[in-house]
Amino acid sequence: MSTVTVGVSLKAYFGRQQARDWFADVAARVARHDAVQAGAVDVFVIPTYLQIADARAALAGTPVAIGAQDVSAYGVGAYTGEITAAELADSGVSLAEIGHAERRRLFGETDDVVAAKAAAALAHGVTPVLCIGETIETDAASAARATVAQLHTDLADAPDGPVIAAYEPVWAIGAPAPAPDAHIVTVIAALREALASLPGRAGSRVIYGGSAGPGLLARLGDGVDGLFLGRFAHDPAALEAVLDEASALATARRGA
Repeated sequence: MSTVTVGVSLKAYFGRQQARDWFADVAARVARHDAVQAGAVDVFVIPTYLQIADARAALAGTPVAIGAQDVSAYGVGAYTGEITAAELADSGVSLAEIGHAERRRLFGETDDVVAAKAAAALAHGVTPVLCIGETIETDAASAARATVAQLHTDLADAPDGPVIAAYEPVWAIGAPAPAPDAHIVTVIAALREALASLPGRAGSRVIYGGSAGPGLLARLGDGVDGLFLGRFAHDPAALEAVLDEASALATARRGA
C-alpha cells in the first residue's frame, strides 16, 4: 500500500477552545500539504465527542477524516449515556477508536466488549481503529503471537470491512520513547499477515502508536502503514513534521 496513514487522538487533554484553535491550525497546515491533498497521506483526527462538530467545521474542505474516541456496543435504545455507531455515522464520523489500553485498564473493557464494539461500528460503516498490544514488555516474537491472538478475538464475528489495527504496546504508551524499531516491525508484520488471511478485511492497515512522534516513521519505513499519534501531535508543527515524513515515504513507495 503506497498510501501512508497518520492519525491523532486528542484524548481528553484539550478544552473546547483549545481544541478549536488546534483544529484551525491543523486545517491550515493540511490545506497547503500537497501529499495530504493528493491522498498520498491519509490523515484522521479523533477528538472528544463534544469537539466532533468543531473538528468537522474547521476541517471541512480538507481530506482529513474525523473519528470518535469510543462507540457503544449497543444499538439504538434505552442505553443512557451511550453513543451508538448509527449516530456517529449520521454525524459524519467515519472512524471509531476501540479498545484503547486506557479503556481496558480504567473502565474494565474486555476483549468481548471490544469485539462487540468493533462489530457495531462495522455494521454501520464506521471503520474501527482497533487498539491492540501486549501489556508487559517482552520479546518481539512473543508480542507478535499475543497481539495476533488479540486481533482475532477482537474481530470475532464482526461484519466484513477494513479496519485500522493500531499496534500500541501498553508499556510504551506515555513512555519517554517508543518501542524499539525492530520490535515494532516484527509485530506489525505478523499483524499484516493475520489481517491478510482474514476474509472480508481487504484494505486494512496496521499503524503504530505508543510514544510515536517525529523521526519514527522515517526509521520504520515500509515496516508500518503509518503512525497513531498522541501527545507529540499537540504541537501542530510536530504533526506537520510527521506528515512530511509520511509524504517522503509515500513517494518512495510509489517509485519502488
